[in-house]
Amino acid sequence: MARFRPKETLVASTYGRAARIINVIRAHAKYACANVAVAAALAVSPVLASDQAVIVAFGDSLTAGYGLQDADSFPVRLEAKLAEDGILAQVVNSGVSGDTSAGGRARLAWSLPETRPDLVILELGANDGLRGIDPAEMETNLDAMLAELGRRDIPVLLAGMLAPPNLGRLYAERYNAVFPRLAKKYDVAFYPFFLDGVAADPALNQPDGLHPNASGVVRIVERIAPYVAKALDASAPQSPSGG
Repeated sequence: MARFRPKETLVASTYGRAARIINVIRAHAKYACANVAVAAALAVSPVLASDQAVIVAFGDSLTAGYGLQDADSFPVRLEAKLAEDGILAQVVNSGVSGDTSAGGRARLAWSLPETRPDLVILELGANDGLRGIDPAEMETNLDAMLAELGRRDIPVLLAGMLAPPNLGRLYAERYNAVFPRLAKKYDVAFYPFFLDGVAADPALNQPDGLHPNASGVVRIVERIAPYVAKALDASAPQSPSGG
């Protein structure tokens, strides 16, 4: 299980100063409308009719592939990694750069394929932290999404996040506790920190210090892929045992 390693100097530089964060958020806004259109197109796109699993990567810029070539985005890299591991899967990119938990909640219903996916990777909350949104509000939104996915009987892998350290210890304690609490409440698969092994490493991040570069995405995929495989296995229909 990933644990937060308090390296104040490195981590603080990862998120940068408040002004820098605001600039990044503004940059996200330029991409948001286009990404919403892409998500809408994905929502009505037919899912491949085959034996391959369908995974929806539902999140923000970290899943959308902000600042990267499509081939280096998280969904594409994850699909390739699963194939290497012998798992045939289609990973649908339903990430919207700049999205908060509120934005994800608003678009969840129409962002899902008509055919029930085998797994949803729910990766939201990073922008809530960057904007200092009340963790209680974030929890309400994530809770609603998990409830809706549960109502539709869609398996979930919840990807956790850690709060930016510049918001203080008390905020971080409240924020960081949301993800494991919800994973337990809804009994869903849980990956504690989406950026594990990547946050605070300049070699694995883009110049903004916030988004993983191509090598960073590879690291994320290497670490999360076993959790994805396990979640898929747990959700697969069980064949009746012979007797």
